[in-house]
Amino acid sequence: MTHYERLESMTETEIARLARLLPADVRQALREVPVHLRAKPEAETANDLGDDLLGLFTGEPRHARGESLLPAPPQIHLYLENIWEFADRQIDRYMEEVRVTLLHELGHYLGWGEEEMEQYGIA
Repeated sequence: MTHYERLESMTETEIARLARLLPADVRQALREVPVHLRAKPEAETANDLGDDLLGLFTGEPRHARGESLLPAPPQIHLYLENIWEFADRQIDRYMEEVRVTLLHELGHYLGWGEEEMEQYGIA
């Protein structure tokens, strides 16, 4: 198993664990949004937002569905190599940062403000 495959496996396990712990409404929102696991951001994204990006939400937030003339489907992108580096290559810190980053990006989908972010420890 390659390094990336190990990160991917750990991330999938953590996402499944986290989903079981979320309140039903937040768990449902997580089911609505595909989560894409990538090693690093694509070149265009890195140029626009930085190559050290940990996660990204793209598409229409839940509360704005149908308001855009060119709607894009909601998606969450997690950049596993960046999260690994940010966590100083420590598994426990990596798992925590996966949780924080996923909830942060899901918060964008849900239109969470600072108060909701703080409730989940991700402000």
